[in-house]
Amino acid sequence: VALAVALDLRTFLRLRPCREGKICVRLPGVGLERSWDTLRLQALRKGFTGKQSWQGENAARVPRGTLEQLETLREFAGIAARASAPESLATLAFLYMYLAISAKHGDVPNLDLVVWSQLPTGAGLGSSAAYAVCLAAALLTACGAISCPLKEGESTARWTEEELTLINTWAFQGERVIHGTPSGVDNAVATWGGALRYQSGKIMPLKRVPMLRILLTNTRVPRSTKVLVAGVKEKLLKFPAIMQPVLDSIDAISQECQSLLEAMPANPSPEDYSLLEELFDINQHHLSVIGVGHPSLDRLCQVTASHGLHSKLTGAGGGGCGITLLRPDTSLLAMEAAKEDLCACGFECWETSIGAPGVTLHSSSSLNAKVLQALGES
Repeated sequence: VALAVALDLRTFLRLRPCREGKICVRLPGVGLERSWDTLRLQALRKGFTGKQSWQGENAARVPRGTLEQLETLREFAGIAARASAPESLATLAFLYMYLAISAKHGDVPNLDLVVWSQLPTGAGLGSSAAYAVCLAAALLTACGAISCPLKEGESTARWTEEELTLINTWAFQGERVIHGTPSGVDNAVATWGGALRYQSGKIMPLKRVPMLRILLTNTRVPRSTKVLVAGVKEKLLKFPAIMQPVLDSIDAISQECQSLLEAMPANPSPEDYSLLEELFDINQHHLSVIGVGHPSLDRLCQVTASHGLHSKLTGAGGGGCGITLLRPDTSLLAMEAAKEDLCACGFECWETSIGAPGVTLHSSSSLNAKVLQALGES
């Protein structure tokens, strides 16, 4: 069992009508600015209306992208076959989702789309999934496949469960364009928010869980999930009698953590935090044993421990990011001192929360000045 939780670092998408006959896309965070004639895009759409393989069930069934379709889109956008830069993959995902959604659900009007994120790219934090979920929600709303739930005078609104399922299914197709064979966890947690349980391909939302404050640290050490997974498999085959009990213990930690999170009230007790801290520590040691630790992550844990805080790696490990639990009584002084020491190691830190809401429709008045400025609103 693995637990995935929604970070309260958000990705924002602003959708506006575009000038006649144009589709415009801007992602200032990765330096992307592209526009296309709507008629040229519509000419490509016939390649998305033929015989398809399908993903999802009942009303949420959506077509799976084919290699032929993606090759056509790469050629159209001038993207090299093996291009992996964020702006190239973001362009490809947008074009696929725009054409496939309009082919299945009806015309998407001329639009001007801006996406800006508080999440760093390539850090294993699900930035591509958040992007795909925003695209799916915006395009499905624009073509009328789902409602526009925001009523006059409201600051935020969320879609119905059925509509969220459709958003998630399309977002997964966007993730497939970017990653090839994603698990579906990242787009699910970005859609529904809160926390999810993942086991053998099955995803189950947890019952109400509290939002917990954390310090999120990016070690800036790049890693390959594929290589790390292969290393764990090799160790398991080489030392089955040693490794299997460790994996069983990690499974037990996840289940214990799930039970604790679901039982925690809105105002968790100090004992609840003490238990979570113990689970963090045990889990971190086990993950190092199976080979997904890294000296940078060891350093992160040592630095935060020197300030009385408990940390563990998140995502694939081997570098990437770690999370540090912040208790309600963690002093501002201790947290700032920890951040200063972590930054001195060359790491990047954010104070945020886990268990945050999923995809949400916002009114402009509910967003702060920094977000509005990033989206070109002020």
